[in-house]
Amino acid sequence: MTNRFRIWLIAVAAGAVLTTVVAFLIYANAVPAPMRVSEPISSIPAIDSEAFRHLQSVVLGSTATPGNRIDILENGEEIFEAKLQAINQATRSITFETFEFWGEEIAGDFAEALANAAQRGVAVHAIFDHVGSVKASRDTFRRMEDAGVDVVRWRSPTWYQLSRFNHRTHRKLLIVDGTIGFTGGANVADPWQGNPDSGGYRDNHYRFEGPVVAHLQHSFMINWLDATNQLLYSTKYLPKLEARGELGVKVVDGSPREGTQRIRLALLLAIAGARDSIRLATPYFYPDDMILEALIDARERGVSVDLLLPAEGYYSTLVREASRNRWGPLLESGVNIHEYQPSKYHAKLYLIDDYWVSIGSSNLDNRSFRLNDETNVIIMDGDLAATLTSMYDLDLEQTKAYDLDAWNNRPLTRRLLGWMAMTIGWHL
Repeated sequence: MTNRFRIWLIAVAAGAVLTTVVAFLIYANAVPAPMRVSEPISSIPAIDSEAFRHLQSVVLGSTATPGNRIDILENGEEIFEAKLQAINQATRSITFETFEFWGEEIAGDFAEALANAAQRGVAVHAIFDHVGSVKASRDTFRRMEDAGVDVVRWRSPTWYQLSRFNHRTHRKLLIVDGTIGFTGGANVADPWQGNPDSGGYRDNHYRFEGPVVAHLQHSFMINWLDATNQLLYSTKYLPKLEARGELGVKVVDGSPREGTQRIRLALLLAIAGARDSIRLATPYFYPDDMILEALIDARERGVSVDLLLPAEGYYSTLVREASRNRWGPLLESGVNIHEYQPSKYHAKLYLIDDYWVSIGSSNLDNRSFRLNDETNVIIMDGDLAATLTSMYDLDLEQTKAYDLDAWNNRPLTRRLLGWMAMTIGWHL
């Protein structure tokens, strides 16, 4: 065997090994964890029963934390004002996590507020998803880092973690002094400015006080520990919290690392327990077959089902057409689909039987259930559900119905585009 031939064999072998490694990384990156529940859930107690409350606690692995209060924040004007006020009044600690973070105005305001807090001695830790913050200027991050803010760019691309790059953090968390917590649907970017009448996104966010804030802090701490190997455990992050209201609140995290897909499981349980009404609002609707079948089964039981979605033009045509290709059986079963007209609809709200409420960061799609880090909050309370239902109904007044005739008559080109997009449905 000549030296040249030996070198050629080594090169071929090395190429084969490299190709195998790259193929494995691409596969591991592309394919999410399998669905942990793949058989229909039925014979579930009614949502408002103690039996359902017990079942939900056992299945999700936690009980609701009592003694909390909630403030509902509507649209960017209220949301950003409340969050910036809390940051500006912080005295001990700030933990902050978001998906989208960009734009000269809103992102700049938050960067300045976080930097100022760090300069006055507050411990500030911030996680920005790399993909969601890629449009932010380097100067924005430099301003925070120079002031002493501990900054993490979540899942920045590195050769040794390519298989995790597709796992984004989609959470929206802000915890101030360990006593005030925020979560909801709104990112920190200029499109959320103002109100829908002026072109701003339609969104909801929520401010919490009470013992549940420690659970929101835990949601942040898990990702901070994963990114930095640093545990935040002192009382400036985790003070003893007294009751501040009457609500029982359950925090439900979703992550591709834990693989149980608890937010999806919580929704499946609630849909199966519905007896009267299901109202869902989401900016991205591409659930798996099991959730679609659960909604159709609810209609067969006589439950009214309403979906509130963005109108055409307010999200990716590719995603919309992939989603719309699957609406036929829903419409045939009597599910009502409403498309919000004034601006981009970005609220995430699940209301069932005027009692069960789920709010937070999760969209109703495969990506949120199986690929992203998400945090939702479940509250079982008739008064809160009534308030959020009134808000939902006001949004319905600014929608157009999408019916079965419109679905049957959609252009062939749109159908084909939807079928093409459905080949990567696990990412949508």
